[in-house]
Amino acid sequence: MTIVGIDLGTTNSLISIWGDEGPELIPNALGKTLTPSVVGVNDEGEILIGEAAKERLITHADQTIADFKRTMGSDRVVELGSYKFRPEELSAFVLRALKADAEQHLGQPVTDAIISVPAYFNDIQRKATIDAGKLAGLTVESLINEPTAAALAYGLNEVEDSQFLIFDLGGGTFDVSILDKYDNVMEVRATAGDNYLGGNDFRDAIAEMLISNHELDRANISHRAMNRLHRLAETIKEQLSSNGEARYAATIDEVEIEGSLNRDEFEELTSPLRRRLRIPMERAINDAILTPEKIENVILVGGASRMPMIRRMVGRLFHKLPLSHLNPDELIALGAAVQTGLKSRNAALEDVVMTDVCPYTLGTSAVVDDNFQNLVIVPIIERNSVVPISQSQSFYTIRNKQTQIHLDIYQGENMRPADNILLGDLNIDVPPAPAGDEGIDVRFTYDINGALEVEVTSLSTKKQVRKIFKNQANLSEEDLQQRFKALSDIKLHPRDQAENAALLARAERIYAESLRHQRDYVRTLILDFEQFISDPKNRDVASIRDAFSEALEELEGSLFDSE
Repeated sequence: MTIVGIDLGTTNSLISIWGDEGPELIPNALGKTLTPSVVGVNDEGEILIGEAAKERLITHADQTIADFKRTMGSDRVVELGSYKFRPEELSAFVLRALKADAEQHLGQPVTDAIISVPAYFNDIQRKATIDAGKLAGLTVESLINEPTAAALAYGLNEVEDSQFLIFDLGGGTFDVSILDKYDNVMEVRATAGDNYLGGNDFRDAIAEMLISNHELDRANISHRAMNRLHRLAETIKEQLSSNGEARYAATIDEVEIEGSLNRDEFEELTSPLRRRLRIPMERAINDAILTPEKIENVILVGGASRMPMIRRMVGRLFHKLPLSHLNPDELIALGAAVQTGLKSRNAALEDVVMTDVCPYTLGTSAVVDDNFQNLVIVPIIERNSVVPISQSQSFYTIRNKQTQIHLDIYQGENMRPADNILLGDLNIDVPPAPAGDEGIDVRFTYDINGALEVEVTSLSTKKQVRKIFKNQANLSEEDLQQRFKALSDIKLHPRDQAENAALLARAERIYAESLRHQRDYVRTLILDFEQFISDPKNRDVASIRDAFSEALEELEGSLFDSE
């Protein structure tokens, strides 16, 4: 049985395996390892995934969606053309595309996967990720925290025995984990994060600056124009990673904007975001009972960590240069591949041991005063406890002749139950007696796969009630089966036409951004290419496609130079 590792990212997704030479990334239909996490619908009602969908974010804004990972676990419904999709279903399309790439590469069916998730994903978000896997026709063997995966990728050969910190800034989420490496053992000491902070927020800060500086009508800006602003902002952000200043010029909702942004201005603009990055780092360091000086290595993960100001910030905080010689976009997928090797008990990894922690506190609610109204959370397993772990605590009745004790099980760090995630509940019968005479022992056991077992024992009768709170389906089994069939009936754009579709989508986007004679030229290129590939007599599609691609490269270069 071949298990694949999947990095299901906000911006890009990757798929990998543990091969004869170690972790190996699998290319998609375009020969690339990065597949944009973008889903769209074309005029024929086919689902477009990846590069072809990404290029249509501007030209077909109402039929294309990105950044849906941030809404995983929510009830948000997105309309794409005539379809309506939940975040799990959009993620399932990306997973289906990755699955098809792996099957093409391996020459065999792929049914089992380990999928990475942000370390700070809560139980609902983890369940939604498993649902997405099921909807894509995958059995999710386990989830792996993204910083843990990155640590596996680096830790095998790249890092000496030490205490090190993983700084994982992706497109939509931020995670930080502190690990100990010793004698082929990698032990996670602490983890923290922010599920709503990533590279896209730095991009959005630039977009908001453009709206403000050029007095665009924020309330009435079109969806298409906003996507174009985001693309322009992303280009500015990328240019600032290699240059001290980025110039721009564009037309947004018929308003021409032009100007520049330098690195100092960008740093000032995003200083609130950088302050937010420090909070999870401080929490993880405190939970690990360390100081910044004790961290021997810092490893940068995620595409957004390439920003020079991020490298400088991390260097200043820890007084050392962070490690980033491995591609930060690929680390998590490579680490997921290592985890598949560990799962399969590959001989090359038989001496490697990996431990992890529970990212959130797990507890139950209880009263703390005589009026029985003031409910608070009583932690039973504290966050960042090394797993597997088992902890217990006793509770007692609060009313005379009480015959049942009800337990609500929560996940989270807040004192009030309502401010945490309710995982579920259970009840146990107790003999009627004066208040406080009857009690129960509540034992929480949490394993490496994120399954929580709650065992409740009556202290007097020894009767037990047990319930497992595993990453079960966020949707009901019936809903999953219905949605699986519905998604299976939706036609995906043919994989063997993915390269043509991506080029045409790119050309249409360039056409939308062009004016006058350049637009006429792009239209001619598009029509000629469409006519050529539609004629089955034409055999040399590859060379024509290469020529078409080169023409588009030249156009984009001239467009950027003109700005």
